[in-house]
Amino acid sequence: MSMILFACVVRVRDGLPLSASTDFYHTQDFLECRRRLKTLALRLAQYPGRGSAEGLDFSIHFSSSRDVACMAICSCQCPAAMAFCFLETLWWEFTASYDTTCIGLASRPYAFLEFDSVIQKVKWHFNHVSSTQMESSLEKIQEELKFQPPVVLTLEDTDVANGVMNGHPQMHLEPAPNFRMEPVTALGILSLILNIMCAALNLIRGIHLAEHSLQVAREEIGNILAFLIPFVACIFQVGETLMF
Repeated sequence: MSMILFACVVRVRDGLPLSASTDFYHTQDFLECRRRLKTLALRLAQYPGRGSAEGLDFSIHFSSSRDVACMAICSCQCPAAMAFCFLETLWWEFTASYDTTCIGLASRPYAFLEFDSVIQKVKWHFNHVSSTQMESSLEKIQEELKFQPPVVLTLEDTDVANGVMNGHPQMHLEPAPNFRMEPVTALGILSLILNIMCAALNLIRGIHLAEHSLQVAREEIGNILAFLIPFVACIFQVGETLMF
């Protein structure tokens, strides 16, 4: 089984994935590890240049410099020096192919799709070349890790802690204030009765004029509306009085 299973290049400031290797693994544990890698990518700016998140079967390693980070999911049998050597090689390959302006202007995930094949080649090389053939490179990385050890996390640490992700604090929801409707005062009741009476009077007058609308001239239509419009206004006022 290969020791380096998955790799990707992300932008540090926002975790935007820029390129990734082809994924041939679909076990539940691996897919869960992929999910945690995405969460960790959003928080890379909080960590130093190198780090590892270790689990039972898989480990996530990352190495970042400037605004570019390379991340990998490896089997637990993969030595840390080999994983970081792979990530450093990948970082140099990517930054040699794209300048900082091009990387900073990327606005969609996997904008550098053509680099996927390069990741595949580098991953294949590290999975199939013996450690003796990379002895000098591994020794250099091992020395660097002694003087600057990577931050060590667990896979559980990669989840959002206390609801905080990407610098945004967790929102504390408070219950909405409980508004109680106040009882209608005597003045309000009187106003309600008067409005109902006015509305009824206007309605009766409007109906009375409407009965003779077929025999009268068009000018009388205005008189009918003169009673019906106040009737409608009174109905609205009654409704507002009942609401408040």
